[in-house]
Amino acid sequence: MNFLLVAINAKYIHSNPAIYSLRQFAGEQLWPSISLAEYTINQRMEEILSDIYRRKPDVIGFSCYIWNWELVQQIIGELHKLVPLLPIWLGGPEVSYEYERVFRDNPAVTGIMVGEGEETFQELVRECRELFKADAETKRAAETDGEISLKEAFGCEQIGPERRKEFYAGCEGLRVRGTVTRSGNWGYREPLSMDQIPFYISALSEQEEKQNENRILYYETSRGCPFRCSYCLSSIDKKVRLRSFELVQKELQFFLDKKVPQVKFIDRTFNCNHEHAKQIWRYIKEKDNGITNFHFEISADLLNEEELEIMSDMRPGLIQLEIGVQTTNEEALRAIHRTAKLEPLKQAVAKVHSFGNIHQHLDLIAGLPYEDLKSFRRSFDDVYEMKPQQLQLGFLKVLKGSEMFERAEEYGIVYQSKAPYEVLYTKWLSYEDVLELKKVEEMVELFYNSNQFTHTLPVLQKLFETPYELFLALAEFYEKNGYFIHSPARAYRYQILLSFVSERKPELHELFAELLTFDLYLRENAKSRPDFSRELYPYKTRMTDFYKRQTENSDVLSEYVEKGYDSKQMFRMTHMEVFYYPVWNQEVLERKALTELMKKGEESFVLFDYGKRSPLTHEASFCCVSI
Repeated sequence: MNFLLVAINAKYIHSNPAIYSLRQFAGEQLWPSISLAEYTINQRMEEILSDIYRRKPDVIGFSCYIWNWELVQQIIGELHKLVPLLPIWLGGPEVSYEYERVFRDNPAVTGIMVGEGEETFQELVRECRELFKADAETKRAAETDGEISLKEAFGCEQIGPERRKEFYAGCEGLRVRGTVTRSGNWGYREPLSMDQIPFYISALSEQEEKQNENRILYYETSRGCPFRCSYCLSSIDKKVRLRSFELVQKELQFFLDKKVPQVKFIDRTFNCNHEHAKQIWRYIKEKDNGITNFHFEISADLLNEEELEIMSDMRPGLIQLEIGVQTTNEEALRAIHRTAKLEPLKQAVAKVHSFGNIHQHLDLIAGLPYEDLKSFRRSFDDVYEMKPQQLQLGFLKVLKGSEMFERAEEYGIVYQSKAPYEVLYTKWLSYEDVLELKKVEEMVELFYNSNQFTHTLPVLQKLFETPYELFLALAEFYEKNGYFIHSPARAYRYQILLSFVSERKPELHELFAELLTFDLYLRENAKSRPDFSRELYPYKTRMTDFYKRQTENSDVLSEYVEKGYDSKQMFRMTHMEVFYYPVWNQEVLERKALTELMKKGEESFVLFDYGKRSPLTHEASFCCVSI
């Protein structure tokens, strides 16, 4: 028997821990009956369908989430036409809470695994094997004229549809079309101890290891969440279960020994248990391999002095933190049961920022109760001023099973009928407001989260009263020039930003041309020089002489000289630029008034070294040199 578990991920870089964990928990005895297939939502439906068909599954299961649910339903419908008798099983948060609707809308679906799936899947595979064996006996009995009867083997004359339902309905944690499960509470099982959940990564085949080499690996040391955020499904599992540190440290060491590039903890609020968090942070700090990055979702206001002390001298890039601020509107926070205290949160974010070694990703959610456009603009400005490396402007998704789903009508929240069930408008936020926020969101992604303009944006901000007004003005400029329809290439965004400034303040053209030139070469050793950058030909001889001097008496590029590189090689591995404004000094750019920054000074030469990059920002190191 071949039970095929299918995952359709949002991106190739993502992996699906669920299907691997289900297979691992099923045990070695059942492994030969289980195969896995991973795809992405960016693949054509026909491509996925044909690959599934070629795998010839006897039973199939789909892992269902908001990002893949529409595509999964398409595949199910077409697959049923090709293999009408194929049992189709579903699992995951997208199908666990409205199973009756899922059955109604998808007549090909046999049943649904609800809630935590490891034990349920193990029993389901066993039952499927029995049914598969019964089908084989039926065929053999027919071929041998009843040499062995099904009644003798299975206590029945035939394994028809109703008898199959009885087999399946015996599995706790399943909802089967047309049956009532023997367990209550929607067929949920009692949760497992976290120590019973297998460490699936250690059991990957050689081929699977190779496949996951360039992917983010997901890891969990807890399930459940102590908080009751009304938009989140984790609030349903009210008890937090922790994996014992004895197991965790062995598993962390596995990642470290394998030099995995990134491990993403999927614990909902990683630091809700201080001792658990401190043990793990101390361990990865002590055993740091200089390569692996660990990602944590935390509540910043819970950070205490001891935890901050542990973080303060970690290797830059060892960890990154995702912090859900969601809103700074206190009425909205109360409505969604967020207990985070804003002032301690701001202080913790500022403290971590001061360390200069940890990437912080801060989230906002538009469309929450009691937050109108004016309020959301304040929330945006508040979070922007915290200076995160990434600011995600997200939109409320009304998830089945959440309290927000139950109270959507009360709050006047109207949302999309199909996944991802994103908000369209609320009592407080009109659809026009949402459209404005969508445009601002794209500008934040392109110009802030891209980290292309780290020196330009602080100066550009000085032209506007608030950060939100800056990104709104950018969105209007984009719309006016048709860039939302004909999206410009990444390299052309520098020119767009200069055109944006020059249209508003022509007198700032030269200053911003230098800022953008600096930001460009800070990120990459560009071969094509932008039109707005200063001509370097007049300085060519002086620059060439500088590199020749470095081979004889190096004061800047000694590491290259020690490795035997000549002046031409060093020239190609670095870049030198001439500036007349203090564009390389970010503290000055943020502190000085615009009128002071506009004062043109003497020529300064800045050397960008691409062999030395910040592990936190990936920006090249740079220094002022005399030539």
